[in-house]
Amino acid sequence: MQFLLIAYDGTDAEAPARRAAVRERHLVGARRLKAEGKLRSGGAILDDAGTMIGSAAVFEFPSRAELDAWLAADPYVTDGVWRDITIRPFREAVL
Repeated sequence: MQFLLIAYDGTDAEAPARRAAVRERHLVGARRLKAEGKLRSGGAILDDAGTMIGSAAVFEFPSRAELDAWLAADPYVTDGVWRDITIRPFREAVL
């Protein structure tokens, strides 16, 4: 099943530093998910100045519970980067 994740970082002054501190660990996990076929596409949400303020991704997991288990261990969650997370079932268009 596919899922769309939209997650916004905190807006406090330390938010960019939290993201930078764990970004590489987050990307290692994202690369692993991509290789496993669980991450279809993903990237940073930017503000008008080009600063990363969140993330968006399309995942393919057998169930929401399995996506939630991955999410609970991701550094952007465990280290407090993402503060506002929305996950919705999704169907990618075949074009």
